Amino acid sequence: MKKLLLFFFLIPFFQAKAQQEDAWIYLKDKPNKTTFLNNPLTMLSQRALDRRAKLNISLDSIDVPVDNSYYNQIKNTPNITVLAKSKWLNAIHILAEVGVINNLTSTFSFIDHIEFANKSLPTNVNLKSKYKVTTSNHLNKLNQTITSFNYGDADNQIKMLKGNYLHEQGFTGKGQVIAVIDGGFANVNTLAAFQRIRDNNQILGGYDFVNKSDDFYRIITNTEGKIINNHGTNVLSTIGAYIENTFVGTAPDASFYLFVTEDVTREVPLEESLWVAAAEKADSLGVDVINTSLGYTTFDNSNYNYTYQDMDGKTTFISRGAEIGASRGLLLVNAAGNSGNSDWKYIGAPADAPSVISVGAVNALEEIAAFSSFGPTSDGRIKPEILAQGRNVIAINHNTNLTYTTNGTSFSSPIIAGLVACLNQIEHPLLKSLNLPDHNLNQLLKQAIYQSADNFSSPTAQYGYGIPDFENAYNAYTSSLATIDDTLKPDFTIFPNPAKNFIEISSDTFILNDSTIQIFTILGKQLLEKLYLSTKKLDVSFLKSGIYILKISYKNQQKTLKLVIE
Repeated sequence: MKKLLLFFFLIPFFQAKAQQEDAWIYLKDKPNKTTFLNNPLTMLSQRALDRRAKLNISLDSIDVPVDNSYYNQIKNTPNITVLAKSKWLNAIHILAEVGVINNLTSTFSFIDHIEFANKSLPTNVNLKSKYKVTTSNHLNKLNQTITSFNYGDADNQIKMLKGNYLHEQGFTGKGQVIAVIDGGFANVNTLAAFQRIRDNNQILGGYDFVNKSDDFYRIITNTEGKIINNHGTNVLSTIGAYIENTFVGTAPDASFYLFVTEDVTREVPLEESLWVAAAEKADSLGVDVINTSLGYTTFDNSNYNYTYQDMDGKTTFISRGAEIGASRGLLLVNAAGNSGNSDWKYIGAPADAPSVISVGAVNALEEIAAFSSFGPTSDGRIKPEILAQGRNVIAINHNTNLTYTTNGTSFSSPIIAGLVACLNQIEHPLLKSLNLPDHNLNQLLKQAIYQSADNFSSPTAQYGYGIPDFENAYNAYTSSLATIDDTLKPDFTIFPNPAKNFIEISSDTFILNDSTIQIFTILGKQLLEKLYLSTKKLDVSFLKSGIYILKISYKNQQKTLKLVIE
């Protein structure tokens, strides 16, 4: 009888537990946005601000953190567990019973709407109809089977893309920061293949978002003692590893942040939120390129599964976050997926995001790998855009420190990401001026890469634009930049420059009398505006040492130039 009573007692308990659901709480506003925007270093590092200045991207409310008061009120609500938050999407990821979640909108006026991860639950967001799909789990996602370098075993996968040309021009990733967002970086802190980037302090830091730990090298093993969180290690090796005369990554002189967001023991919607949190952190640190060899279509709870219709670049939480990341100036590179020969043959999220460079796989003979996922996106866009070697690709074994052969778009993606960083290493000082509203450097760079590919004129669903040629991409990109430079080159000069107290401006063609002169910081803050007479010196003694932007305007003409104060 006691056992029977216990049985009936346990039924409602487990039913209550079964009603625990993931949901995103979207907030209406950010009350303290003005304070943060007036103090940008409270949100972003100086390197991040410099990258924004280079790309002429202004700060806005998207950069402002989630309001602490709102966050704490949600967090302190009984029977709610807060799992993550996103400033980009102004959202808080929670776990709670459905009834508790639904009551939040009547309790807190600052909530805009709620979105459940469970597709069978009602939501006040306009979502498209779903259909159930069956697909492989996350273990399959992870485990499918110097200017002149001797690339050794990596020779084919680099030279196929003409990556060696970039290296020969001196573009090896130096000065670029790459964030690798993945499932674990076991033994990166000990393997000899990463000794070079450790000795040169190229690993700038990292974080384990899954375990909320600074130990991003943490090793996780299964019941047999086998390391299961090595995926990030293998991925990183194709970009940054170096074994003399044996192996070289595609960006051996780049610096790295290593972020763990993939929970290798399960597949849950929280991983999407953790990825967005990591991307936000990368942005705040001034990262240039993000590589993600992950993708999301299906979860342990099938109610959370996505459909092909959801692969439109704007439905999934992670893809929406990726788009915002691109708008902040990040170059995002993502594996297309390894589902090409399965029932679900399509790319996953966030590879479906419009601004993400999605990468499929070929073999050493430049033939498409059967497992490489198909596009297009459900709204008809070309995906994957480009390809790299992903079948019989060479990486570093996380246990032995030896090269080994592996398969997957997980490796095509970082091979490309490293070369994207090398191409992005090119500097054009004039393009850092304020007067570039019509030119997006990242878009120019991506377009140069796409147009260099061998199938650009006739892309297909699995091959995309094809295999890029980074020598041609380099020539196209630098040519585009030179064209822009010609339109921006001012026909006036500043003397002296660098200056200390006064400057004089001269021009053979530009009308200086009655022109308006303005001086800005590189972040766009105006420090001076006045009429200028060509016969006068301009007092700049009030400026501190640093770099400024000087703009001269006369009627519909505008010219800009960099001004250096000693």
